[in-house]
Amino acid sequence: MGRAVMVGRGPTGAGVLVLSILIILTEEGCRAQKGDGCGPSVLGPSSGTLSSLGYPGTYPNHTVCEWEISVPHGNRIHFRFAELDIEDSDCQVNYLRLYNGMGPERSEIVKYCGLGLKIKEPIESTGYQVTVQFMSGTHHTGRGFYLSYSTTEHTDLITCLDKGSDFPEAEFSKYCPAGCLTSTEEVSGTIPNGYRESSPLCVAAIHAGVVSNAVGGRISVVSSKGIPHYEATLANNVTSTGGTLSNSLFTFRTNGCYGTLGLESGGVADIQLSASSVWEWNNIIGQHSVWAPPGARLKKAGLPWAPSQNDQQQWLQVDLKREKRITGITTTGSTLREYQYYVSAYRVLYSSDGQQWHIYREANSTQGKIFQGNINYLHEVRNNFIPPIEARFVRINPTLWHQRISLKLELLGCQIPARRKTEPRSRMSPPAHRTPPPAGTKRPPHLGQTTHTPDIRNTTMPPHTGKDVALTAVLVPVLVTVLTALILILVCAWHWRNRKKSSEGTYDLPHWDRTDWWKSMKQLLPSKIVETEDSVRYSSPDVSRRGAVPRLHAEPAEYAQPLVSGVTTLGARSTFKPDEGPDPGYSDPDLYDAPISPDVYHAYAEPLPASGSEYATPIVVDMGCHPSGGSSLNQPSTVCSFMGAGPASLLSRTDSSQSGRSAYDTPKNATGQVTPTEDLTYQVPQSSTQKPTGQS
Repeated sequence: MGRAVMVGRGPTGAGVLVLSILIILTEEGCRAQKGDGCGPSVLGPSSGTLSSLGYPGTYPNHTVCEWEISVPHGNRIHFRFAELDIEDSDCQVNYLRLYNGMGPERSEIVKYCGLGLKIKEPIESTGYQVTVQFMSGTHHTGRGFYLSYSTTEHTDLITCLDKGSDFPEAEFSKYCPAGCLTSTEEVSGTIPNGYRESSPLCVAAIHAGVVSNAVGGRISVVSSKGIPHYEATLANNVTSTGGTLSNSLFTFRTNGCYGTLGLESGGVADIQLSASSVWEWNNIIGQHSVWAPPGARLKKAGLPWAPSQNDQQQWLQVDLKREKRITGITTTGSTLREYQYYVSAYRVLYSSDGQQWHIYREANSTQGKIFQGNINYLHEVRNNFIPPIEARFVRINPTLWHQRISLKLELLGCQIPARRKTEPRSRMSPPAHRTPPPAGTKRPPHLGQTTHTPDIRNTTMPPHTGKDVALTAVLVPVLVTVLTALILILVCAWHWRNRKKSSEGTYDLPHWDRTDWWKSMKQLLPSKIVETEDSVRYSSPDVSRRGAVPRLHAEPAEYAQPLVSGVTTLGARSTFKPDEGPDPGYSDPDLYDAPISPDVYHAYAEPLPASGSEYATPIVVDMGCHPSGGSSLNQPSTVCSFMGAGPASLLSRTDSSQSGRSAYDTPKNATGQVTPTEDLTYQVPQSSTQKPTGQS
C-alpha cells in the first residue's frame, strides 16, 4: 500500500467519540487517496476500511474522493458494504463506483446509488489493484457509505458494524479488517468478563487487544449467557460503556499470554525498578515525601513514582531479569485525591541488554507509537502490544501529562516458550552486544505460540461439549421419562389387581347380581321371566340328619318384603332371619359360603318374633338330597338339581292356585288366627306331584 490512514477513538468529557487521523507514509510512497470528499479511512496491506466524509452524518455537496488500493501480487480484493445510503435515482450526480486497476486503463466493476441499499454479497475484483470513486452533487439526505475490504483469501471477512447478535453460533471465527476504530458504534463490557451481544465484534476485538486497528486480523468468538453488569473501561483507544443484564455476551479465545509479570504481586523486587529522576519534597508540616520508583506498582497504596522534572526526557524502567514476552501494559495516575496527577500519553521502549533501546512500532509503520494514557488520576487504562515485545528491560517515556508526571503500572505477558529460550545463540554475538535490526524492519514474533499462562476468557462461559455430551443430554431426560412411565404403569396395575380381588363377591356371585339395583329389579320382573329359572325346592322341617353336603356357590337367603298387591311373582328372597350366634357347624368365618358338616344341619331361618304379624313358618332346604319322611317336598331329583343350579336356582316360584298337603304361609294375628288378605301374596311350597306354573 502506498498510504495508511491511522484512526483512533478517544473519550471526551461529554462522552462523544472524537476521531484523530494520522496519515503515515510507507516505504513504497504510491498514491492512496485524493480529493476533498474522503472520510476516515485505513488502507492496510491486506485489509482496510473506507467511508464517506461526515459518515455517519450526511456527506457534503459537490465533493469527490478516490482511493487507490493495492495488495500483494497474485491476490485479488473483495469488498463488503456495512452501509450504502446515497441520494440519487439515476447515479448521474451522486454515486459510488468501483474499478479494476488504477489510472486511465482501469475498468468499471460496479456503480451504486440509492438510499438504504443492502448489498449482502461481496464485490470481487479481477486483479490486485482497485480504485474506489465517490462523487457527490447537490443532495439533501444520505449518510454516504461505509465499507471494508481484504484479500480474497479471507473469505469470512466481516464489516466493522457486524455485532455479536448477528451470528447465532456458539463459537465462530471471522476476519476483521483494519481500521474499525472509524466505527461510531458503542462497545459495552471488557475482558475477561465479556462484551454485550449488541457490541460490534471488530471494535470489541480491538478493545480486548485481540487484533490491531492498523492491521486487523482473525478473531475466534465464543458466545455464552449474559451477565448482570458490564464494566466500562478504556483500552487501546476504545472506551467501552457500562451496561445492564443482557441475554447473551461474547468473548474471545486468545493464546493466554495476558498474565501479570510481578509488579503488583511483588514478584519484581524494588531493586528492579529505576527511573530517570525522583521527586522529593517537604510538606508544610515538615514531613519528607519521596515519590520513588517502588511506588509505581499498580494498586499499591501510597505515593506513586514522579520525576523531579516534567519533560519528555523522563522515564520509568522495569528489569524483568530475563527476556519475557510482553503483550500489554496497564497504567493509572497518582490515585491520590489530593494529588490528581497522571500521564495522558507515552511511548514504550524495550531492550534485551539495557544498552540498546528500541521504540515500539506498530506493524508496517516507521514511527514509534504514541499510546493513549490515562484520562484521570484514578482509573486504569490498558494498552496491548500487537505484535508483542520480547525483551528483558522496558521503559515508559511520558509525552503528555496532567499537572505533573505521575505513574503506576503493571506489565502483562508470559514466559517465552522453552523451545525459543533453548535456541542456540551465536558465540560471536552475545545478548549484551547484539545489534538490533534496522529501524522499520524489526518484527516481533507472532502471537500464535502457546504459553503456560491460563487463557483469558469468560468465566461464565459454559464448557465446550462434544457430540457425546450433547447426545447424553438428550437421552437422559428420555430415559427418565420412560422409566417413570413404566413405574406408574406397574403401580396402577398392582393397584387395579388388588382392587379387583377385594371387589370379588364373598358369595361367588357375579358383580351385577350383588348390586342393590338388580336385587330390586328382580322383584319387579314378570313372572314368566322368573319361570325360566329353576325353582327353589323346600323340604319338610322334619328333616332328620344330613349326609355329606357339597360346597355351596349360591346367594344366601335374604329377607323378603311382602309383595305388592297385583304383583304375582316372587324372587328368591326368604322371609327368615339367619342365626345370630356362631354356628359350630362352620369352620370358615363366611357363614354363607362354606361346607356343611355331615353331623349338623343348619337352620337357615327361624320364625319372626311373636310380637308382630308372623309372615311365614320356617322352611328347611334339603341340601343333602335325603328323603324328608313323607313331606310333599321330598323330591331328591329336584333338590339335587337345586344344589347344582347356581345363583339362578335360588329364584322361587309362586302359585296362588295350587293346593296340596302343604299349608300356605299366611300371616297370623296375635291369637294365632289366620288373617285373610287380598293385597298380599305369600310363598307356597312346591307340590311333589305337580309342576308349578307361576301363574297368579
